[in-house]
Amino acid sequence: MKNIIAVPLLIGAFFFGNAQTIEKFSIDSGGASVSEGNIQLLYTIGEVNVQELSASSGSVSEGFINADLRVLIDTIVFLQGPLLTPSTSGLMNDNLRASSLLPTTSPYEDNATCNASVFNATGSDAIVDWIWIELRSENDNQKLINARSALVQRDGDVVDGDGISPVIMQAAPTNYFVVLKHRNHLGAMSAASINLSHMTSTLVDFTSSGFSTFGSNAQVILSSGNTALWSGDTNQDDSITFSGSNNDVNEIKDFILADPANILNFTTYVSSGYLLQDLDLNAAARFSGSPNDSNTIKDNVLNHPANILNLPTFNINSTVPPRN
Repeated sequence: MKNIIAVPLLIGAFFFGNAQTIEKFSIDSGGASVSEGNIQLLYTIGEVNVQELSASSGSVSEGFINADLRVLIDTIVFLQGPLLTPSTSGLMNDNLRASSLLPTTSPYEDNATCNASVFNATGSDAIVDWIWIELRSENDNQKLINARSALVQRDGDVVDGDGISPVIMQAAPTNYFVVLKHRNHLGAMSAASINLSHMTSTLVDFTSSGFSTFGSNAQVILSSGNTALWSGDTNQDDSITFSGSNNDVNEIKDFILADPANILNFTTYVSSGYLLQDLDLNAAARFSGSPNDSNTIKDNVLNHPANILNLPTFNINSTVPPRN
């Protein structure tokens, strides 16, 4: 469940002494963006702002910021991993949170932070993990407009850094392709651009079988009929590979064998932590034994709808276009 908290911000200018004037041509563009928790302050001096440009972890705004240069988005997504053996039907497991392994700093490029108290919530609103959101131009689905980290709850709600509010994106109200990515799941993008507003939060439900995503089989279909991001990208190369070069299974094996605590080099050793190799997000990475994360990769590859010959060398590739 999400709550919207609107905080008005008043910025004023005060002049003392003798009256003076300043010509418009002498004002240079400038400004900055400052973030603290889930609050972001943007300020500029200069020409009227048309659009904010964001790339990687930086953002640049030209001119005076329009008060409407933000949009609210109410995104819902499931991660396949924590739904493989759910403790509660219809809810993702929150083992990472329960094991106190969730970091207060995002693993994504903006290094966003949250207060540790956000992870105190339990039930359907408990936090499962960090997630990455992108808005891309309606005229070019490779052109990044804005991106940021957020948190995903057990029921699939993607929320801001306070753990409850819809996500605020720094972008002008218009249409955007919406992209969701996770650190060891394949990302997905909306098939069409979606109108986003600064006044009301727009629902974008990636878990609905009726929601169209870009490309074929962008998400896995769950037994419930809902859809979820594919689990299995342990080396973050935007693909899931069971056998062959650069496969994700070897990534798990190599990590297990190299774990300093695995002094006997057992392949059945279980590594604990906030790990890319932990595909079901149960706070443990397993190469062999039961249950293990390698089987998640094998099962996804062999059962993929496009792998009609059930070849173990089949690759599941991300359907999200590369960004520029």
